[in-house]
Amino acid sequence: MSSEPLVENSLPDSDPPLAPSVEALPPEVSASGAFTGLFSAQGILDRARALKAVMRLKPFDTSTPEGRSLERYRRAGLTTATSVLAKGVTVLTSLITVRLTIHYLGTERYGLWMTITSIVAFLMFADLGIGNGLLHAIADARGREDDESVHRYVSSAFFILCGVAVLLLGVFALVYPFIPWPRVFNVSSGLAARESGPAVFVFLICFLLNLPLDVVQRVQTGHQEGFVMNLWTAMGSLTGLGGLLVAVDLHGGLPWLILAILGGQLAGVFGNWAYEFGWMRPALFPAWGYWDLGAARSIMGTGAMFFILQACGVFTIPLDNIVLTQVLGPAAVTQFAVPMRLFILLSTVASMFVVPLWPAYGEALGRGDLKWVRATFYHSLGYSILTFGPVALGLAAFGKLVVRVWVGTQVQPTYALLAGMAIWTILTVVGNAVFMFLCGVNKLKVQVIVSISQAIANLVLKIVLAKAFGISGVIWAAVLVTFFAAAAIFVYAHHILKYTSASPAGSAHER
Repeated sequence: MSSEPLVENSLPDSDPPLAPSVEALPPEVSASGAFTGLFSAQGILDRARALKAVMRLKPFDTSTPEGRSLERYRRAGLTTATSVLAKGVTVLTSLITVRLTIHYLGTERYGLWMTITSIVAFLMFADLGIGNGLLHAIADARGREDDESVHRYVSSAFFILCGVAVLLLGVFALVYPFIPWPRVFNVSSGLAARESGPAVFVFLICFLLNLPLDVVQRVQTGHQEGFVMNLWTAMGSLTGLGGLLVAVDLHGGLPWLILAILGGQLAGVFGNWAYEFGWMRPALFPAWGYWDLGAARSIMGTGAMFFILQACGVFTIPLDNIVLTQVLGPAAVTQFAVPMRLFILLSTVASMFVVPLWPAYGEALGRGDLKWVRATFYHSLGYSILTFGPVALGLAAFGKLVVRVWVGTQVQPTYALLAGMAIWTILTVVGNAVFMFLCGVNKLKVQVIVSISQAIANLVLKIVLAKAFGISGVIWAAVLVTFFAAAAIFVYAHHILKYTSASPAGSAHER
């Protein structure tokens, strides 16, 4: 139930996490120096020593500024490590799920599943940016040690999201009987036609249940305990895989398979709720008595900008599957979605290395350390391109073999399709690195304008090129649009770096 926009729109923890540092570089470091310094032997050793010093289970003494700093790094390091673990479990279960279900369901019903996933992804921005707004509010209140405000923010966000979920469920219940689901998904077989409506129903119910429950993850992230959230996410993924195996063994249909996977993930969320609000922080359990209109307005105001970005994000990969379904049929979605999962995985891994720089940029600018910001920005671009670019190109070269070993001969991507996916991945990786900088310096208006333009261009160009060139036309439309979007925000970021100077007070301003 996720989309893949040009940039990753989820917020990181409020304190600067452990990230590749360029503090050891000389002050006069240039952009090229930041690129090459990343791979120096001394730089690698310094990072390894710093990581070893903070990666421990026992908390640091937070009664001193040094101890609090080390504790923030420790928590960030644990969050990063468990994030890799959780993502690894999710990817592993996803790979097993694809191999198992594509043979069990067949190409048309599997394509129906992927298309349903894409349509529901359009609802991923249904939280109105409240999740990100809540995260900011919790971090701010924690800085003031104001637990009372934290409870008001958590309760207000929870009941707003409950209201949104109930509203969406009511609307869906009213229109569900009147929608010709087989025609919507362009399915031809009788079994796929019968399953299309119930499958959408199961998927949407699971999504709406998760909408208000997501506040527990924001609470943990706001307290720099993302490692707890990651462990529960991994447990949910494993539970979902177990449910899928049972459903297949019992010869369940597509709705039952969806319920098994998403039900397992919801079980992990419920377990996390019991842990967080039943044991660790029962005082923060959402309560109506802590509903506060001022807190609600504050959360919604902060999340408005991210709501727009999230809404624009659904015009990337989710749109691809819907366009292919309408133009070429559900079977074409399978030919596209399976190899695309490999490249989405790569871009997701890449984003895990640049997201921690978001708060670090803001903290450095607040101290007037503009040289660090400049070096780190070009450093992150160099790291992203030089590390993940060759991997993307390697997937393009050997993607046919990888897909054949993975799912068999039912999916046979062309080199034109794989090459387009590789270039799209590289452009997305660059866009993510630039976006983290823009967030750090609080420059989101240009990103919003670019994202809106990108969404409109994607909608038009993907339909046109899909009709003209088939499956590969969709990804090459994405390449063209993403290139101009990434170039635009890079030029803007470069302009900010070039014409921004540190003020005597330690802040930064544009000249």
